Amino acid sequence: VQLQASGGGSVQAGGSLKLSCKASGMILSTFIGSRMGWYRQAPGKQRELVADLTSGGASNYQDSVKGRFTISKNNGKRTVYLEMNSLEPDDTAVYYCNIETGPRDYWGQGTQVTVSS
Repeated sequence: VQLQASGGGSVQAGGSLKLSCKASGMILSTFIGSRMGWYRQAPGKQRELVADLTSGGASNYQDSVKGRFTISKNNGKRTVYLEMNSLEPDDTAVYYCNIETGPRDYWGQGTQVTVSS
């Protein structure tokens, strides 16, 4: 299984980006039954959870992104998304997707998001 993240880029404050993370090689039942998460790591800071989505469909967000970011998934495409609106300079970081299948924990390679003021 490999996770391929994409969609990062450079935007001005107030702009939007949509990140995608495709799980290649993961069977459908495993994907459906997994917890999905997006993390980020800014320079000089620890990696932090931004949003996650349980297998039951419950989502959880870091307080700083509530109301601006939305996590979702498309089971058929084995893809998890992070839609980011009203971006702020403090959102600048490398964003990583994560899929927990229970016994296994998969990470994407990271995609850079840069927000300028």
